[in-house]
Amino acid sequence: MWCMKRTNIYLTERQCGQLDHRAKVEGVSRAELVRRLLDEGLANGNATVEQDLDALHASFGALADETVAYSRGEDARLRHLEAVGRR
Repeated sequence: MWCMKRTNIYLTERQCGQLDHRAKVEGVSRAELVRRLLDEGLANGNATVEQDLDALHASFGALADETVAYSRGEDARLRHLEAVGRR
């Protein structure tokens, strides 16, 4: 049995709108979506954007196969990572 504790938080109008839209798409309540997002965020620990980018960088070529007809190449990969970092 779940023991739930009520809490109040202040959200911006934009946050409420985005939550409501996503909750509707997923077919759940706003509260359930918030709980799911919190669970997901807390499960990731102290993950940062830099750590995520490092993981992506390390994964490039992990599934490389000589039969693949194309390759991104080192320069294209660095340009992509720089572009992602600027967003």
